Amino acid sequence: MKKLLIIAGFIFALALYSNTVSAQDFRDGYGHNIGKIESDGTVRDGYGHNIGKIYDDGTVRDGNGHNKGKIESDGTVRDSYGHNIGKIYDDGTVRDGYGHNIGKIYDDGTVRDGNGHNIGSAKGLDKRKAALMFFFHLM
Repeated sequence: MKKLLIIAGFIFALALYSNTVSAQDFRDGYGHNIGKIESDGTVRDGYGHNIGKIYDDGTVRDGNGHNKGKIESDGTVRDSYGHNIGKIYDDGTVRDGYGHNIGKIYDDGTVRDGNGHNIGSAKGLDKRKAALMFFFHLM
């Protein structure tokens, strides 16, 4: 269960990386709205509470302004200490810092964990941005 929450958190966070999408909704595997990202990068949970923000340079902060990490332009994901904790590839594959497959984001926005289970969707959002949900626990 903890790994599933980590995966879900990472995908959602990556979705936050896009500030070109206005109020993009994120849904869990059952189709329930679990949050959105606003055009300024503010991340809101399914109840509308501010839970974080993604900045233009890829920095991710939680709702209290604490640094959670960063997604670099090549897809490398770093924690708040700068350690490599994973990578999002152009084909949507998401790997942890050890190179293990932890999920994939498909062209239609479907997000699946490393076992192929549907864990959510981020339709219309760049795959690399949607994959932050796997790494940062903003949900």
